[in-house]
Amino acid sequence: MLTLSNFQSRMKTLLHFFNQRVDRFHNNIYLWENRGHGYQGTTYGQTRVEVYRFAAGLMSLGIKKGDRVALLSEARNDWVICEFGILFTGAVNVPLSVRMNEPEEIKFRLNHSGARMVVVSGNQIQKIRQIRADLPQLEKIIVLDDIPCTSADELYLPTINAAGDLFLANNREIFDEAIASVTPDDYANISYTSGTTADPKGIILTHRNYVANIEQGYSLMDISENYTTLLILPWDHAFAHTAGIYCFMGKGASVASVQSGKTALEALKNLPKNIQETRPYLLFSVPAIAKNFKKSIEKSIRAKGRPAEWIFAFALKVAFIYNGNGMDKGSGLKFLLKPLISVFDRMLFRKIRDGFGGRLEFFIGGGALLDIEFQKFFYAIGIPMMQGYGLTEASPFISSNSLRMHKLGSSGLLVANLELKICDEHGHSLLQGEKGEIVVKGENVMAGYWKNEEATRSTIKNGWLHTGDMGYMDRDGYLYVLGRFKSLLIADDGEKYSPEGMEEAYSSQSQFIEQCMLYNNQNAYTVALIVPNKDAFFQYLREKEMSPSSEEGQHAALLKLDQEIQEYRKGNKYGEMFPQRWLPAAIGVLPEPFTEENHLLNFQLKTVRGRVVENYAQKINYLYTPAGKNIENEYNVAAMRTLLSR
Repeated sequence: MLTLSNFQSRMKTLLHFFNQRVDRFHNNIYLWENRGHGYQGTTYGQTRVEVYRFAAGLMSLGIKKGDRVALLSEARNDWVICEFGILFTGAVNVPLSVRMNEPEEIKFRLNHSGARMVVVSGNQIQKIRQIRADLPQLEKIIVLDDIPCTSADELYLPTINAAGDLFLANNREIFDEAIASVTPDDYANISYTSGTTADPKGIILTHRNYVANIEQGYSLMDISENYTTLLILPWDHAFAHTAGIYCFMGKGASVASVQSGKTALEALKNLPKNIQETRPYLLFSVPAIAKNFKKSIEKSIRAKGRPAEWIFAFALKVAFIYNGNGMDKGSGLKFLLKPLISVFDRMLFRKIRDGFGGRLEFFIGGGALLDIEFQKFFYAIGIPMMQGYGLTEASPFISSNSLRMHKLGSSGLLVANLELKICDEHGHSLLQGEKGEIVVKGENVMAGYWKNEEATRSTIKNGWLHTGDMGYMDRDGYLYVLGRFKSLLIADDGEKYSPEGMEEAYSSQSQFIEQCMLYNNQNAYTVALIVPNKDAFFQYLREKEMSPSSEEGQHAALLKLDQEIQEYRKGNKYGEMFPQRWLPAAIGVLPEPFTEENHLLNFQLKTVRGRVVENYAQKINYLYTPAGKNIENEYNVAAMRTLLSR
């Protein structure tokens, strides 16, 4: 019997959210996909037809409320259709990252979640096949692409959909009852952390967690019905998942996927073309992607010659002054610069924006700390990158800057209906401006960690989610996130400092630094492990008429690298950015980058600090010797020689 209270509960599930939006925006294009013949649109109404077919097909195979079904695929229409299909059975989606290449990582998640089935693309199926014998609870493998099946438990998506058509025709009442049985507190997703140990945590997010967080997101930023986004982040990523797939659906807007290739590199090469084809109104970004965009822009400017570089640098400088921190844009005497800003916009910045399709209004940045110089850069060229903050355990939105309310360098204002406090190490609330752990409470906070009560108790205390991130609130209500407590530098006197902002600044503000990790574990000074940018040094040495293979060139490259770090000392270009005591006193040059293949990056492209320290323990110890403090030490010379000889 459908009572008023039951109806109100159903309104708070993702299923009601989906159906309500389809009813309202039935003929709008929801999904855009390019399978090699240009982008084709799928309406909201058409999406629901496919969702229902797939859900009914799963029911015909015995999937029921509470079961877990995993999803391993590149971004495509089928990703969304299959996720909602899983949810409409009352089952739980276990989204898996396509960036995972280690069999043990996938095997752990499938076995730990107890997934009965896995939906997988043709590009990813080999990852499942090679561990199939170690997945005793896995009953079926649903294959999205037309490839040869190798076992009886592999079924094509069209086969599932055909079974769904029959089920809907003969068992519609059962189908409707399954939908009606889903409540706000039922689990929707188990999203595994990008843990670098053998035991990542499964974050349980309920239907209400998601719907509440969608509502919270709208309190800071609106999305117009005519908006399109090219969702360039992996779709299992909490940020892309909620901000893109769900929030765009809520407003009747459109989501496009990047054209897939046989490899991730092929898809990456399609990105510039796809941006031009879809002409997005906004993009979601993380620092790694923002860095690539910035480098691409700067490379195109350099290709035009020195005069163009000089004019561009001057235009940026003027724009930085005029924009200020965003809140004070054009205030005071800065309004006198507005005519000059308009000239630069017509001459330079508008042409750059055309490279993003000509309609891009702003980015939303998340996933990790974004250096303020990045924010100033994109703000200057007219496509602001609005930094936000969140984590999967919060579904994920906690705060964000928006076009109407922003302050560069901050992570923005809190979303609505969320409590936040800054706590010391004993859990006591701190005053405004004091630094401590960010702790939040609201309907978007996860239900807990799957099969891990101990981790749940240590993370959620009296309903408050302890994020493990350091931050503070300023007097204007803007949240500043300083980094993970686990990443802190610890001096020999016990003082602590988060290095993430400094690391991001080094790699983003210097063309010569590709990657950087700072280290200090109760030592007298901080040291830096740096991966140089080979291409930048080749160009630098050519300009100096030096050979990269010569000793002279290699030593010149090391001295240039040291000069880049010295720019953060008092009196130099960035001398006011960071406390001087935490600047590195010794630099260790690394001949190879941090990558997923060498396990120094996780599949979210974040540095695995523990593994870096373990891999380079000998080099770190050497940096704490008198010889190690010399940038031209024998180990750095050898590393630079190796790098420049490749």
